[in-house]
Amino acid sequence: MMSWADGKACSPVFPIRVAVEAPGLSEQEVQSLASVAQYALDTMPDFPGHRLRLEPASARTSEDLTTLNRDDTNALILRLIPGSAMTSNLATSLYAHLPILELTYPPSSKPTPETQSSGLATYIAAQLRETFAEEQAIMSYLLATSTISSDRQPQDARQTIDESLSKRMTRSMKYSGTYHLTFSLFASGSVPSSWDIDSAIDQYMRPVLDMLSPIHNFTIDTQVQLYAVPGVQSQVLTKEDLSSFINAAEWPLSPSIGGAPTINFIIFMGNQTIELNPGEEMSQSWLVPQWGSVYLLSPPAATHVPSEFLKQPILTFASHLLSLLGTPQSGSLPMRLSTLTRVRSVDMLLRASSSLGSLARLSLALPSISIPSSVADGVAKSIHHLELACPKLGSTESLEHARIAETEAERAFFEKSMVGQLYFPDEHKVAVYLPLLGPVGVPLVMGLFTEFQTWKTQRSLKTKVS
Repeated sequence: MMSWADGKACSPVFPIRVAVEAPGLSEQEVQSLASVAQYALDTMPDFPGHRLRLEPASARTSEDLTTLNRDDTNALILRLIPGSAMTSNLATSLYAHLPILELTYPPSSKPTPETQSSGLATYIAAQLRETFAEEQAIMSYLLATSTISSDRQPQDARQTIDESLSKRMTRSMKYSGTYHLTFSLFASGSVPSSWDIDSAIDQYMRPVLDMLSPIHNFTIDTQVQLYAVPGVQSQVLTKEDLSSFINAAEWPLSPSIGGAPTINFIIFMGNQTIELNPGEEMSQSWLVPQWGSVYLLSPPAATHVPSEFLKQPILTFASHLLSLLGTPQSGSLPMRLSTLTRVRSVDMLLRASSSLGSLARLSLALPSISIPSSVADGVAKSIHHLELACPKLGSTESLEHARIAETEAERAFFEKSMVGQLYFPDEHKVAVYLPLLGPVGVPLVMGLFTEFQTWKTQRSLKTKVS
C-alpha cells in the first residue's frame, strides 16, 4: 500500500502516439522524417511522463478517420501537405471535429531519407509540444497536488501550475461513471407553461453526449416550475449577485437519482442580464462550480417555447458541461475527449493510491484498531485494479479499472466500523468500561480475599499441630 502511495509501484507514464500521414512523401521519407522529429522531441525538456511517439500512419488509419475519437491507439494524426511553388512558410491548422493537425510545407523543406536534421522536423516537434502543452500542464498539476512525490517537475512548477490551473480544476466535478442531468425551466409567472426541451437536447446536446459516452453515461430529466422567484430582483445582475440568484428554498431542484451526481441546467425566463464588469458586454449565463449552469432568457410571446428558441441555451449548457467534467480547453473536441480520458485515469490512480497510503498510515499509527475483513477485501480489490490500470494508463479500459480502484479504496478508508473506532481512543474506552468493571470486580476481589484468609488460617493450624 505504501509503495502505491509513494509512487514506487506505478509511475504515471503513458505514450501519446501520433500518426504521420504524408501523401507527397515516400514511405522511407516519412520514416526518416518521423525519426528526426522524434529525436527533436526527445531532446526537449518535456514532462517525462508524457511521451510523444511518432509513427508512420497505417492504411487503416488513413482510410477510417471516423473512429479516431474512440481509438486508444493514436491520439493525433499529423497530416503533411506539400505546398505550391509560391509557398514559402510552414503553416499548421487543427481540425475542429477530427484529431488531425494539418501542416503545409514549402517544396524546399521536403525531407530526404539521408537527412539527419531538418527544419521541418524541428518545426513538427515544436508544434506537437504546443498542441499537448495543456495536457502536460494538467498532468503536472495532478502530480503536484497529490501525495506522490515526483522529481519530474521543475522547481517552480507548483507555483506556476497552481496559478494557472487550480481555479479551473477545482470547479470541475469529481469523476463519476454516470451523471444525472436536470434541465429546469423557471418562470416568474404562468407563461411560458411548456417547452420543446426533448427535441432541443436531441439536436444540440446529444452529439456531445454521444462523444462522451465512452467516458461517462448520462441520465436526463426535465421539469417546468412556474411562479419561481429568484433571489435577486434587480434587472442588471452584478458578479456579486450571481451567488444568491438561485433560490434553493423555493425552487424544487431535483436531487441525485440512483446515487449519480446531479448537474443542474436552469433556464430562467425573465428580462434580467448580467454585467460582470462595468462597461463590458452583457452576458446571459454563468457557470456554478461543481453544480451546474444558469441561463437567463427573455420570455417568448407564446406560451410554448420551441426548440429553435432553446438553441443558444442548450449549446451554452453543452459547453459548460465539458467544463464541469474537466475537459481541456484547447484542441479539437475528439482530442479534448481523448485528453480527458488520460487525465481522469491518472487522477483516479493518484486518488486511489493516496487513499491506500492514508489507510496504511492510519493502521500503523493506531496498532490497536480493529481491521474488518471488508477493509482487507477492499484493499485487495483496489490494488488488483490498480495493477490492471497501470500498464494501459490513458485508455478507456484503464480508466474503468482506475475508477473501481478509487471506489474500493475510498470504501475501505471510510469503513463505518473503523471510523467509529477513531473517535474512541483508549482513554475513552476505560472511561466507558470502568463503571461496568466495579460491580463485576468487587465480588471477585472479595472472593479472592476470603479464599486467601481461609488458606492462611488453615496453614496456621497445620503449623501449630506439627
